Amino acid sequence: MAVSGQPALAVTPPKELEVSPFAKPTPPVLVQRAIAALDAHGAHIRHRDLVGLVDFGKASRESRFHLVDIEAGKVVSSHLVSHGSGSDPANSGWVQRFSNAYGSNASSPGAFLTGVTYYGKHGRSRRLIGLEDANSAALERGIVIHAASYVSEDMAATQGRIGRSQGCFAFSNSDIDGVLERLGEGRLLYAVK
Repeated sequence: MAVSGQPALAVTPPKELEVSPFAKPTPPVLVQRAIAALDAHGAHIRHRDLVGLVDFGKASRESRFHLVDIEAGKVVSSHLVSHGSGSDPANSGWVQRFSNAYGSNASSPGAFLTGVTYYGKHGRSRRLIGLEDANSAALERGIVIHAASYVSEDMAATQGRIGRSQGCFAFSNSDIDGVLERLGEGRLLYAVK
């Protein structure tokens, strides 16, 4: 209210009131599910700043693996990633089913803890530990993150799909080093459809 002869003073709200609690966009549903998995498995997950999120609801020709910076609320990078041949018997490029059974060659959904790196037949790779009933046999099945020649942008463009793994999360040779570095030991990899 202005006193006669004096201009009205502008009221500046305190900094904490300037931003509405609704101003930050709501994360997409898959990110919300990954955050819920972080909370549910928090005792096992040492590093909560970055997660690997796989959207198996998309075709293999699409970049459906996302490294998500949870604190900043943004996708850092997206990559092609394979699914298991047992999840896609017709080789259509789409996940049809999941399995946790040994010898199924299928992908498994849910929360995985990233383990140590090692050098195997696919070069530098990272072990995965399943944290849910749907993927509890991941370590015993040898479900890991590795590179494969059957994962490439060229193959996705020319064939409309990439190749299939035996249930592992396989990346292109050009992407594997960055994925392994960023998604280091003690982080969450979350796969859903």
